[in-house]
Amino acid sequence: MTVFRFLVNGTPAELNVPGMRRLLDVLREDLGLTGTKEGCGEGECGACSVLLDGQVVDACLVPMAQVDGRIVRTVEGLSLAARERGELDALQETFLQYGAAQCGICTPGMLMAARAYLDDGGGPNHDAIREGIAGNLCRCTGYQKIVEAIAAVASERRS
Repeated sequence: MTVFRFLVNGTPAELNVPGMRRLLDVLREDLGLTGTKEGCGEGECGACSVLLDGQVVDACLVPMAQVDGRIVRTVEGLSLAARERGELDALQETFLQYGAAQCGICTPGMLMAARAYLDDGGGPNHDAIREGIAGNLCRCTGYQKIVEAIAAVASERRS
């Protein structure tokens, strides 16, 4: 076992775990961050998407050996400032308003992929949004409401 040090949602973490332990398991079991969901466990569905140094990754495929010294952001850390005010992140709020969340399995990963898309300067173009969230599967909504919610946040940010 090895000690791994990293930031998760702005908080330093230090864990003594095997290097091949999945980031997903560390987040859920060791750190109690259960917002990140396991869907397929094979990197196909995106339910476990988190941001690693600002890039979307499937936490089920990332061994802890690749996390040392890096920055992890989960759905719990989507907007720490908004949470301190007792609010949701604008993206979370818009997902609720548009009915973009149904069963909830894909929602955390979808939110994180959307956050990365928006943080990279993505705009309200529906085709670009679909490409930005392409690694995330949703079996409930048909994507239209998700795309519309992301487009609304992108439009709001531009105005």
